[in-house]
Amino acid sequence: MVMKELSKIEQHGNNWRIAGDVLMDNANFILQQSRGLSMGDEILVDFSAVNKVDTAALSLMMEWQRRAAGCSSHARFANLPLNLSRLVSLYGLTDFVPVSSV
Repeated sequence: MVMKELSKIEQHGNNWRIAGDVLMDNANFILQQSRGLSMGDEILVDFSAVNKVDTAALSLMMEWQRRAAGCSSHARFANLPLNLSRLVSLYGLTDFVPVSSV
């Protein structure tokens, strides 16, 4: 049996870095982990270490946007996997989900 690396989210300054998969079966786990992370004036959520995603990733992104707005902060997203970028466009979220070129 091959053990799959657990997905996780970590904070480094104003950057949140997600690693692993972001799927329906683990999105709540990632959300729970993110609740322990602080939001300054702005956070950058980095998806560069993400392998697989589904629409659950969109839900997380929108939840982080709501959380940021609730504490007068801003959330940006960087290094989205191609299929996540396509989902953002498909669901018409390009104005709601600010993507950074960083």
